[in-house]
Amino acid sequence: MCGIAGLAHDAASSPCPLPVLEALAEALSHRGPDGAHIRRESGADLVHTRLSIIDLAGGDQPLSNSAATLIANGEIYNDPQIRQTLGPAAFTTGSDCESALALFTREGVEYPRHLRGMYAIALHDTGTGEVVLSRDPFGIKPLYMAETAYGLAFASEPAALLRAGLVQRTLCPTARETMLQLRFVPGEKTVFPGIRRVLPGETLRIINGHITARYRQPALPVTHRSDLLPRTQGNTTEDRALALLDTALMNSVSAHERADVPFGLFLSGGIDSACVLTAMSRLKRAATHPTPPLHAWTASFDVPGAANEAEAARALAQAAGAEHETLMVTRAMVWRHLPEIVACMDDPATDYAIIPTWFLARRAAQNVRVILSGEGGDELFCGYGRYRAATRPWWAGRKRPWRRGVFDGLDILRADRPGADTHWRAGIAAAEQACAHAATPLARAQAVDIAEWLPNDLLLKLDRCLMAHGLEGRTPLLDPVVADVARRLPDNLRVHNGQGKWLLRRWLAQHAPAARPFAPKQGFTVPIGSWIAQDGQTLGALVAKQDCIAEIAHPEQVRALFMAADKTREGTAAWGLLFYALWHRAHVRAQPVTGDVFETLAV
Repeated sequence: MCGIAGLAHDAASSPCPLPVLEALAEALSHRGPDGAHIRRESGADLVHTRLSIIDLAGGDQPLSNSAATLIANGEIYNDPQIRQTLGPAAFTTGSDCESALALFTREGVEYPRHLRGMYAIALHDTGTGEVVLSRDPFGIKPLYMAETAYGLAFASEPAALLRAGLVQRTLCPTARETMLQLRFVPGEKTVFPGIRRVLPGETLRIINGHITARYRQPALPVTHRSDLLPRTQGNTTEDRALALLDTALMNSVSAHERADVPFGLFLSGGIDSACVLTAMSRLKRAATHPTPPLHAWTASFDVPGAANEAEAARALAQAAGAEHETLMVTRAMVWRHLPEIVACMDDPATDYAIIPTWFLARRAAQNVRVILSGEGGDELFCGYGRYRAATRPWWAGRKRPWRRGVFDGLDILRADRPGADTHWRAGIAAAEQACAHAATPLARAQAVDIAEWLPNDLLLKLDRCLMAHGLEGRTPLLDPVVADVARRLPDNLRVHNGQGKWLLRRWLAQHAPAARPFAPKQGFTVPIGSWIAQDGQTLGALVAKQDCIAEIAHPEQVRALFMAADKTREGTAAWGLLFYALWHRAHVRAQPVTGDVFETLAV
């Protein structure tokens, strides 16, 4: 995993000052602690910071051939197959990203449709001066862009563009409103008016610093191959689906284990990471040569009665023969490190799962450099309660997701606050309209989550928390071979007998009964409301006095909210304001982290 940045510009324009490029590299050094390189070419400046995972000695970037230069952040899992197809003459290194360069030389802007992997890639055609930016279809790897005086700038993180002085630290009020109410910002826009996302699956052609064409590769294509899941009396046979899922899971996990460095797994007691661990265990048992032990880490919490799955994870790891560690996350740990945890979320998503993810990453980084995790299983195989609701007939009351904001009805936010409108609801409505092609209400609900919630919350959280500690995150359930099976399933193999992820549960029942796949879900919920309530008086007063909070909320209601944070809705809202207060200090006021949460807010 790496960091990439640069500028696409007119070859005749004034060059970008070298200190700006050096600032980009410095800002992305945590993403690539193993080295940084800057290359200036006619029409493009390219910056790369490297985290060495494959071809440790020879994989430095930029990579070049006679036609183009490439910098990339990601992994190309079908690199061996691409090399076999194109032949050894097309390659000079063992880097998996060189396959993207070779494909671009042959295919031009169509090259991403041949890639299997997670990636954000910048290519400079040295003949035409054109710059091409591409992002993987699920949006696993981030990429941002901004129009600047020096041309079109791009980077793996908004923070790099801000720290290099290429974009002003101002906020878009409607995007801030969306972040507070929805807990993430959907679509192309970010909270910074000058910074946009390259969308998942998007490829941009840039000439003389201007975007001239945009192409989009969907994460879940609509077309179906009739022979993949033959139908019997109108229904797909479950045995056939299970066989295809087994092949896909084993193939995907095997590909995601490819690395020249140690790797491990984040393990909850849930279905998704259990499937990944089970596949890893089967691959280890089938290996014909000695393999390193499996390492797995699980988070638990210090609040009595807090819902977590640590015990289930321990039992599963023991059955799989994995070396397992449970990391206890305490209130004291959270308050000590929360400012730096929030600071790593430069593109803000107020998902409190950043807390255990950050602590797990810090611990795992002592042993490994690659982490596999189960992100994507809920979205592809229907794990959320809102999916089960979507299978009900209309007269039984289907619930439409994302129709209620975090602060709706709490009387916390000012009625006259800047950006106080229903903009965020319009954004979700637009996403629903874009996914209207899906065949059933259930498939449409999944499509909206895959287009917005997955890349702009869950995958963003995983990327930033792991990269803060120099770890690469890999998501085997979001591999195209797995997604291809998931998208072809009929609704009754997604949700069955009131249980989501039916096919994954059936697969686990065959291969890992210790996972107890049909047992009621215990859940994994961070007890943030309980932690806040214990220090509600102090935290409420500190948060209420922040200028950024006073601009949008009534201070007296904020203090009362924090005192009632042990209630579910109030706790979620209090967390959102606490996150925003810390985030604003780090990324709008650009103040360094100086201490724990109390010291930071008191400055």
